[in-house]
Amino acid sequence: MALIQSQGYVRGSQRHHLSLLEHFDAWLARRHLPLGRIAEEVIASFLDPMVRAKWVHVSAPATMRRLLTMLRADGVVDAPVVERTATDQVVAKYERFLVVERALSPATAESWLGFIRRLLTEQFGSGSIELATLTATDVIAFVQRHSRRYGSSYTRKLVVATRSFLRYLHYKGLHSRDLAMAVPKVARWKLAVLPKHLPADQVQRVLKACNRRTALGRRNYAILLLLARLGLRAGEVIRLQLDDIDWEHDCLLVRGKAARMAQLPLPGDVARAIAQYLQRDRPRCDCRALFIRDCAPLRGLNRAGAIATIVRRAVRIAGLKLARAGAHLLRH
Repeated sequence: MALIQSQGYVRGSQRHHLSLLEHFDAWLARRHLPLGRIAEEVIASFLDPMVRAKWVHVSAPATMRRLLTMLRADGVVDAPVVERTATDQVVAKYERFLVVERALSPATAESWLGFIRRLLTEQFGSGSIELATLTATDVIAFVQRHSRRYGSSYTRKLVVATRSFLRYLHYKGLHSRDLAMAVPKVARWKLAVLPKHLPADQVQRVLKACNRRTALGRRNYAILLLLARLGLRAGEVIRLQLDDIDWEHDCLLVRGKAARMAQLPLPGDVARAIAQYLQRDRPRCDCRALFIRDCAPLRGLNRAGAIATIVRRAVRIAGLKLARAGAHLLRH
C-alpha cells in the first residue's frame, strides 16, 4: 500500500490495485500456487478470462506487471532464464561496445540494435554466425532491400547503424576488411525538406500557448523555455536532475550526447519558470528527475517523444500550420 501511495495514485486507483491483488491472492490459493511460482504465463492465465469478460480495468495488466517486477526485485520470484541465440550474443557484445567504449546513450544504442539484429538474422538465420564471411555484396543487398520498403529517414538510420557495426567488426578483429565503405549513401538533396526552425514571433506564440494557470501548463512552459532559450535537445531535458541547477551561480549542468557534460548559463525567465514549477507543481516523490510525469506512477519523463508531444501540442494550440513539429523545432 505504501508503495502505491508513494507513486502518486489517487485513492480510487489505490482501491482498484488492492482489489485486484486480493482477487489474485485468492486465485493463487485455489490453485495451491506459491508466490515463488508467479511468472508471466501465470498472470496471463489469471487475467485472460476477466479481460475477455471486461470485468477488470484496462490498467490491470500493467498493475500485474508491476507486481511481478517488485517480487523479482525483492528476490521472492526468480528472474526468467532466457536462452540466448548466437545473434543475441553478437548483439549484446555490440551494445556493450556502443554504451561503454563509444559512450552512446542506451536509447541510441537500442535504436541501432534492431537494424543489426535484422542484418544478422537475414544473413545467417537461426544457425551459427560466421561474421568473417560477410561480403560487400551482402551489405549492399541488405541496404537496397530495405531502402525500397521504407522512406529516406528510416534508410538513413539503417545506413548509420550498419556502418557503425561494420567498423566495429573490423576494429575488434572479427572481420579482415572494413566493409563500412561498401554501405551505399542515401541521397539528401539540399533544400529538399522544409526548414526546421521558427521565427522569433512564432516562438513567442508557442510559448504563450501554454496555459500557465494549470500545473501541467507551467511544467510544459518551463520545458519549452529550455528548448527555446538554451537550445537543448529533448534527451537533454529528460536527463536534467534536481541537483543539476546551481541557483547560486545561475547555471545549469547539461548531459549531452556521448556522455558529454556542459555548464550553461541559466537565463532569468527560464530560472523563474523552473522555480515556479518546483515550488507549486512538482509532485513529492523519490525521483530526482527535474520534470515529473503528470500521472501515476510518478517518475521522470522517460522518452524524447514526450517532449516532442509537448511541442506539437503547443504548436497546434498556437494555430501554426507546420509540416513537422518536434523538439528540434525550437532548438534551431
